[in-house]
Amino acid sequence: MSRVQLAMNVSDIDEAVAFYSKLFGAEPAKRRPGYANFAITEPPLKLVLIEGEAGEATRLDHLGVEVGTTEQVAAATGRLKEAGLATFEENDTSCCYALQDKVWVTAPGNEPWEVYVVKADADHLGKSPVAGGDACCAGDSRTEAAATTAGCACGS
Repeated sequence: MSRVQLAMNVSDIDEAVAFYSKLFGAEPAKRRPGYANFAITEPPLKLVLIEGEAGEATRLDHLGVEVGTTEQVAAATGRLKEAGLATFEENDTSCCYALQDKVWVTAPGNEPWEVYVVKADADHLGKSPVAGGDACCAGDSRTEAAATTAGCACGS
């Protein structure tokens, strides 16, 4: 099953979880310190909440499409490359408390999109070098050149 992902930075994770639990009538599928995600069936949505700075307004971190297999990520990568989009691939990367394979592209408004598969659970948040916000960019040791080549927000 594929579903759209919306990842947001929120100032109060507990308040946000309480709100979205009520909005979607569902509890988080995964909850860790400063992090929660909801796997909503209807509408098909993966809502990711990442705790940001206290008092800051909620803001978009990144967008995505969760797919079921690594082969679907590879197919998306090929399709995106054939369409002339700059891509940035990550395999066996730890991000959002999960081991993932993914490909990133950046839309014209500089919003980062990922197509990804969750391969396994992970015990730490992890950092992805190309997502749009500080939560995924901060402290990553990978070079900015790769992210810039893909047109990713972290590289700009």
